[in-house]
Amino acid sequence: MNLKESGLNTREFATMLIKNKLTPKALVKDLDRFFELSGQKIHMLNKTWKPANGAPVFTVKGRYTTRGWTEWTQGFQFGCQLLQFDASWKEAYLAMGRKNTLAHMPAHLSATGVHDHGFNNVSTYGALRRLARENRTLETEDAMRLYEHALMVSGAVQASRWTTTADGTGFVHSFNGPQSLFSDTIRSMRSLVLAHQLGHVLMGEGDKPISLLGRSNEHIYNTLRFNVFYGKGRDAYDIPGRVAHEGLFNPTDGQYRCPSTQQGYSPFSTWTRGLAWILLGCAEQLECFRDRKLDDSIPNTKGERLIPWMKKAAIATAEFYIEHTTRDGIPFWDTGAPGLAKLGNYTKKDAEPDNPHEPLDSSAAAIVAQGLLRLGHYLGVKGKGKRYYQAGLTVARTLLREPFLSTDPKHQGLLLNAVYHRPNDWDHTPKGKRVPHGESCMWGDYHAMELAVYLQREAEGGEYLTFYR
Repeated sequence: MNLKESGLNTREFATMLIKNKLTPKALVKDLDRFFELSGQKIHMLNKTWKPANGAPVFTVKGRYTTRGWTEWTQGFQFGCQLLQFDASWKEAYLAMGRKNTLAHMPAHLSATGVHDHGFNNVSTYGALRRLARENRTLETEDAMRLYEHALMVSGAVQASRWTTTADGTGFVHSFNGPQSLFSDTIRSMRSLVLAHQLGHVLMGEGDKPISLLGRSNEHIYNTLRFNVFYGKGRDAYDIPGRVAHEGLFNPTDGQYRCPSTQQGYSPFSTWTRGLAWILLGCAEQLECFRDRKLDDSIPNTKGERLIPWMKKAAIATAEFYIEHTTRDGIPFWDTGAPGLAKLGNYTKKDAEPDNPHEPLDSSAAAIVAQGLLRLGHYLGVKGKGKRYYQAGLTVARTLLREPFLSTDPKHQGLLLNAVYHRPNDWDHTPKGKRVPHGESCMWGDYHAMELAVYLQREAEGGEYLTFYR
C-alpha cells in the first residue's frame, strides 16, 4: 500500500535503497555476532553499574552514565537481559533479568508522574509473563499472578494521568504536565491494553469503572490527529508523515493550541525518534487489535474507529521516513536540523556518523526498523506490505554491522551513533569533533535487541514476537 492508495496527498518517495531480495535468513550470521556481543556487554554493565546511581541512560567515552530527568530507561536495562535469554536460552540472563526486575522495578509500577509505563514495565514484567506463556520458562502460579498484577497496576496508574480535551476525548499527558501530549507515549498504551486484556479497569471517583482500552483508544486517536500530519494544510509545513514531538492543549478548556517539541529542532520539522514511536506504536497495535479482536471504537466520538487512523498514520510515517533517511536507512536526528543544508543531498548517500554538521540517530532507526517490519507483516509481506517489510530489513542490516554495531569489548554500549537530547547538548562530542557520535543509549540498545529477537524468530520460523501473548 502506498500513499496514493491510503488517500493521502502524494509526492515521489524513493530515496532509501530498499533491498528487495533481502531475507531474515540472510541476516543470521549478523544476528549471531550481535547476540555474542550483546551478551558480553550486558554482563559488563550488570557487573559495574550501581543501581543507587539511578538508571543508565547513555554512554560517555564508552561508559554508561545517568542523566537525572526521570528513570525512564531502567526497564530497558533489565529488559535487555530478558531479551538476551530469549535469544540465547542461557539461564544466567533470565535469572539476572528476573532478579533485577523484582528488586528494582516495583517503584515504577506506581509512578504517577511519568508517561513511561509501557517502556519500563512491559519490557520487564511483561517480558517475564510473555516468556512463560510461550513456554520458554517455568513459572509458579504465584509468580505469574505477580507479573499480571504488576501489569494491571501499571496500566491503571498510567491511565490515571489523564487530560480531557474540548471535545470530551482525552490523552495520557507527559511528565511536562496536563497540557502536553507526547508522541512517545503511544508505546505506553501497551500497558493499558495488557491490563485490559487481564480484565482490569481503572476505578474512578465513586467507584466508577473506567475502561483502559477506551482510554488507550482515545489517547492513540488524539496523538494521531494532532501530532501526525497528512498533507491537509493544517499549517504551512503540513506534509504527509511529518510528526510533531508534542501537542499543546489549553489545560483550562482542553482546546488544542499548537505543535511543540522538547527534543526536536522545531515544532515544524520532524524529530525522527518521535516519528519512530508513532510508526512502531501503530504497527504493533494494529497487530494486537487484529489478533485479539479488540474493539477499536473511540469513546466520546461520533462513531470514529481507531484502526483506519492507525493504518493511515503508519503508512504516512513509513513513507516519510523512507524519503527523508539516508540511502542505507539511518536518519539524522531531525529533518529540519540546520546543518543538513551543508550536507547536500544526504538522502542519496549512505549514513556518515563522523560528519561535521549534524548527528545521526541510530536509536530512531532501531525503533523504525521494527515498525516497518511489523507494518509490512500486517499488510502482507508478499503483497501491499512488501515495501515496508523490505525497508525494515534494509535498516536492520545496516544496524547489525559496523559502524553502528559496537564491537569494542571495552565499550559498554551495543548500538553506536545514537542521540539523546541534541537541543540541550547532553550528548558526548569526541575531542576535536563538532558533532556527537560513537556513543550509545539504553533505549537504542534495547530496541536493537528487540529488533534482533524479532528477526531471529523470523529467520528460524519461530513464534511471532508480540507484547500481548
